Amino acid sequence: MLPPEGYFKAKRGEVCLLKRSLYGLKQASRQWNLEFSDKLLGFGFVQSPHDNCLFVKHTGDIYLALVIYVDDVLITGNSSAAIQELKDYLHNLFTIKDLGQAKYFLGLELLRSSKGTHLCQRKYIMDLLEDAGIPFSDTGKFRRLIGRLLYLNLSRPDISYGVQQLSQFVQAPTQAHWDVATHLLKYLKGTISLGLFYPVGDISSFDAYCDADWGTCLLTRKSITGYCVFFGNSLVSWKTKKQKTVSKSSAEAEYRSMATTVCELQWLYHISRDLKRTKHLDIDCHVVRNQFKAGFLLPQHISSLLQPADLFTKALGGAAFRSFLLKLGMCSSNHIPT
Repeated sequence: MLPPEGYFKAKRGEVCLLKRSLYGLKQASRQWNLEFSDKLLGFGFVQSPHDNCLFVKHTGDIYLALVIYVDDVLITGNSSAAIQELKDYLHNLFTIKDLGQAKYFLGLELLRSSKGTHLCQRKYIMDLLEDAGIPFSDTGKFRRLIGRLLYLNLSRPDISYGVQQLSQFVQAPTQAHWDVATHLLKYLKGTISLGLFYPVGDISSFDAYCDADWGTCLLTRKSITGYCVFFGNSLVSWKTKKQKTVSKSSAEAEYRSMATTVCELQWLYHISRDLKRTKHLDIDCHVVRNQFKAGFLLPQHISSLLQPADLFTKALGGAAFRSFLLKLGMCSSNHIPT
């Protein structure tokens, strides 16, 4: 490592001799990211300006994409030979461990079949249930549970609304809040294999649903925004979030919800363009009205019986809840198509 700025005792050409592993140092993650990114760029990859963890390489008919999380890497592409060449390149530089086809990545389980891919977090839920326990002992335990539930939301949109409600009380939870969290844990235990299924097929467009529950927060009277975005028949994004300001009407709350959804659509569009997944979309505007005029958006009224975004803004009855799970493409890993 080069001597830090402000240290003048080092002579020209001298570097620091580490007396401990680089892991654990404050600058370790930053230095690793810079080094890994530099090597990928030198191999012909381009870093996505919309997500710095995504690197893509397009040479002729060959396409490669790489996603990195610290030192865990996912690689995909349309050429097995090109993927192997990339693995060899990284192995010569960093001595990587090749785990083959992705089956388990950062708590996410990937089950493949000829019909598509099933994404779930069954093992993660089992570990969560084992560590959570039943008695409410301290606020730290509640905070840890909410943090793990937020991560579980990566593959479980069905708990998005419940976790959002519970996360508002992490500073001063009570026994009542723990009882609600326990009820959610019991639901997870009964649906431990539930996950998202992504079918194989040609995809060329996004469909988004958004909803707002006006002034439902009794403490602040702020509204809740909920949306879900489909890429073809696959659910790719969803969120439940309290709006930052108080809306004076239900129309204003709905408009804020639409604006949030449009921002997400813009980001997804650019990511899909980096991944060479879209052919018939174009975007050059940044607000709901302009996007409607440009033809990028086609707002439509959706009946509550057919509005899957309701799942992200309010508590639903059992029949409606199960109906929307099917619309979101959620199924048990024991019943995925083969």
